[in-house]
Amino acid sequence: MDRTVRTAEDVLALLDGLFTSQNGQWATGDGAAFWDSFYADRSRAVPFFVAKPDESLAACLDQDLITPGRALDLGCGPGRNALFLASRGFEVDAVDLSPAALAWAEDRAHEIGVDVRFICGDAFQAVGTELTGPYDLVVDSGCFHHLPPHRRVSYLALLDRVLAPGGHLALTCFAAGAMGSELSDADLYRELQLQGGLAYTPESLRWIFSDLTEVELRRMHDEPPESKLFGEAFLWTALFRRDPETSTD
Repeated sequence: MDRTVRTAEDVLALLDGLFTSQNGQWATGDGAAFWDSFYADRSRAVPFFVAKPDESLAACLDQDLITPGRALDLGCGPGRNALFLASRGFEVDAVDLSPAALAWAEDRAHEIGVDVRFICGDAFQAVGTELTGPYDLVVDSGCFHHLPPHRRVSYLALLDRVLAPGGHLALTCFAAGAMGSELSDADLYRELQLQGGLAYTPESLRWIFSDLTEVELRRMHDEPPESKLFGEAFLWTALFRRDPETSTD
């Protein structure tokens, strides 16, 4: 007989276990093997494999909505956004579960001659140790929508600990009606599968990130193959700001 729950973290760990190895496509510790196999073949025709930054991220810089500082890339994959930010003057930490993804990102960084600090592991476990903050910018292009619902609690706690007062979250995630599962949170626990990732509406994103100030929330522009930027219309892109008066020590 197991009685394993005493703290909030014990509850989160118990809920993690409900999804363990069901389909692997999630962005915490048990998903490492899946993502390693996902990134093993660099020649696959996967939209996210291109060495191009998000068009929304580039636009934010071009419009001076964000300025160079310390940046954290959550679920960085092969590093396309992390390398772009480093090339634009940011000091970048980039974290991912997959050693294969980070090996690819390191190869790309060497090819173009930029410095990024790559960290292999679960971002939630790395907060306070390798991910110390404060960061002026947190970038997430495809990590958030692979989290089970209970890990939104951990995600918001991570932002609370590492995002600097006045700092920004640049988020890209699946758009409801275009990509991702639209099951309710309760039904996801009944099914015990994330079905490749969760879809979000603008209203749900505004509610989840209601402690931050919305700067922009729109559909990502669909970029043609010859573009130097990444853009797919099945994604939302959002920029949220942490107001100085909401900072904590």
